[in-house]
Amino acid sequence: MAFETNKLVGKAGRVAVPAGAAAALVLAAGMFVHHNGVHAAMIASPIASPAPMDDNSVSSLVALDNAVEAVAARVTPAVVNVAVTSRGSSESEHETGGDQEDGPQQGQSLPPGLQQFFGQLPPGMMQQRPQQPQLEHGIGSGIIISPDGYIVTNNHVVDGAVEMRVTLHDRRVLKAKLVGRDPLTDIAVIKVDAHDLPSIAWGDSTKLKPGQTVLAFGSPFGYFQFSVTRGIVSAVDRQNPYRDDARKPGGYIQTDAAINPGNSGGPLVNARGELVGINTFIISNGGSFAGAGFAIPSQMVRATAEQLIKTGAVHHGYLGISMNDVTPENASFFNLKEATGAIVTQVTPDSPAAQAGLKNGDVIDELNGQKVINGGALQVAVSEDTPGTQIALGIIRNGSSQTVNVKVGEYHKDAEVASNGESAGPQKGKLGLAVAELTPDVRQQLHIPSQVQGVAIQSVRPGSPADDASLAPGDVILEVDRHPVTSAEQFVNAAHANAAGKDLLLLVWSQGGASYRVVHPDAGNQSGM
Repeated sequence: MAFETNKLVGKAGRVAVPAGAAAALVLAAGMFVHHNGVHAAMIASPIASPAPMDDNSVSSLVALDNAVEAVAARVTPAVVNVAVTSRGSSESEHETGGDQEDGPQQGQSLPPGLQQFFGQLPPGMMQQRPQQPQLEHGIGSGIIISPDGYIVTNNHVVDGAVEMRVTLHDRRVLKAKLVGRDPLTDIAVIKVDAHDLPSIAWGDSTKLKPGQTVLAFGSPFGYFQFSVTRGIVSAVDRQNPYRDDARKPGGYIQTDAAINPGNSGGPLVNARGELVGINTFIISNGGSFAGAGFAIPSQMVRATAEQLIKTGAVHHGYLGISMNDVTPENASFFNLKEATGAIVTQVTPDSPAAQAGLKNGDVIDELNGQKVINGGALQVAVSEDTPGTQIALGIIRNGSSQTVNVKVGEYHKDAEVASNGESAGPQKGKLGLAVAELTPDVRQQLHIPSQVQGVAIQSVRPGSPADDASLAPGDVILEVDRHPVTSAEQFVNAAHANAAGKDLLLLVWSQGGASYRVVHPDAGNQSGM
């Protein structure tokens, strides 16, 4: 489960021994119980302490400690704590069921101090007070990127803020104003009225490699300001885990440097003390750090922050395609020698990609002459392009390489696609699914757009090859082995014609987007679907 790290999901456990208790423990150490009572212990002669380890034995560790201390001392003065007051929606309406026809409930329109003196009030006796939005308080982190007070943090830290206060490393507390925010990348820029502030240098996140040392800074749990943790880069180019909008760019840096609630918006730095990421969320079952923290790469942060400072808004480039990554499993279906690149699974009508002639099944392996590793890397790069920019995409179409020139368009949320993404009885066939014609009634029931052509999945047998490929009732199969299907009979014939034990490549429309799925048929069931 992904958690945004400005949410304080629990109280930090703090254990402290009062000074008096500590003294009592010291005195008790000098006593022992005898069968005749309590006696003072004999004070033994001092035991010789072991000699300290020589410098040569620990020189590497000492050098590492010195290096980490130097980086922390350089970065920490530029780290800030961000306290936000936001106006949230009232929860009481949800708790009482919202609109009720039975009149006010007990104490509903009375001041809290008077509620105990009144029982249930007759309906209509007192007029219900209008629900007032509640003020919510959140804590996050940030990093100063310029001496004149510009600070980068997460969008979800400042979303809905009516007041922001920034605590600097020198303990000054300053009011901050919002410069701009970008929900798509979860980046925001705020500013304080100050000068000659310590700031951080930008690093190049594209040069990060798994295993490199990184440090994470912030205010975990809101209590522990200006904390630093050390870890490594666990992985790069991690895909977007959110499901609210698949068009959000991926490319996240994964790290095992501890990131906890309150760390949102804090910096992730490399061994040179340069900003390579902004800490944003963790994957955890309990809401606290479990070894998998994620940061937005500085490549994206810098481009977004500079646009926000310059114009107050961000104009994201887009192509109008959905993509799958090339994998060893699906590469053979596209006559590819390497399992790298991005497969086009859907092209939005009248989009820049459609106008340039991109088609389903094209494999994008280059962008402006640079190798494309996967769909996430392509999406991040394109989203940073200014709308109107001309780019050259190297594609492989039916085994042949060619170049397609595309004029980048502008992303508009909820309008364009640009993502990295009769009841039948139990089925006994080799796929484990049943399909139905895509009739007008089925389209209406499943909310399938008119331009989507194929066959609807009616049911999926649990544990079947179709289930293993994440197919589900309501999905629409558009292609089988890169050939369009327009009827249930055509799909059944194509599936039956597939050689025993041979994988099937299906292009599937699901939840507004299309993606390729490789299905491993059950060789033991050659009859039915």
